[in-house]
Amino acid sequence: MATKMRLQRRGRKGYAFYSIVIADVKAPRDGKFTEKIGTYDPNLNPAKVDLKFDRALYWLEVGAQPTDTVRNILSREGVLLMKHLKGGVKKGAFDEATAQAKFDAWKKEKEEKLNKVSTGIADAKKAAAATKLEAEKKINAEIAKKVAEKKAAIEAAKVAELKAAAAEAEAAIEAQNAPNEAPEAPAEENAAEQAAEAPAEA
Repeated sequence: MATKMRLQRRGRKGYAFYSIVIADVKAPRDGKFTEKIGTYDPNLNPAKVDLKFDRALYWLEVGAQPTDTVRNILSREGVLLMKHLKGGVKKGAFDEATAQAKFDAWKKEKEEKLNKVSTGIADAKKAAAATKLEAEKKINAEIAKKVAEKKAAIEAAKVAELKAAAAEAEAAIEAQNAPNEAPEAPAEENAAEQAAEAPAEA
């Protein structure tokens, strides 16, 4: 029976993640499988892989053929490297301790690279968030300035309106008071009347 190492789709529409399974070549993609050896979630950055390392190595050694995507996952996790190193041990090129030391050195270097990538992504996100915040602050400042100018214009219009109303009220009061006041006689006419009255009394 030809055996494949492949992905089996899980998740929902628009958010798929996958199980890494061992299945017969003739079995449907999401059908019956022999063993589940891990999961693969491409929705994260970087993509998350949870793999049973020993079982993946075992199935490779007994002849299971991985699909292209699964081969890339196994390469990233170091399964293919460990298979290669074990082949070297069997041929007598080096012992198991040397093989394990080489694998550990590779794994350490890989983890450092992943940490750098994760740090770079986090820094980029922080920088983008800071830039967005500054842009929002500028927009908010401009909006606040426009609102303040509008309020000032409204207040000035209200003050001008009140002044105009007060001026109209004063003019109306003056207009009402003007007809009620008796006209005053000129001073010269009063003096002439007094002079005419004086001889008559004498």
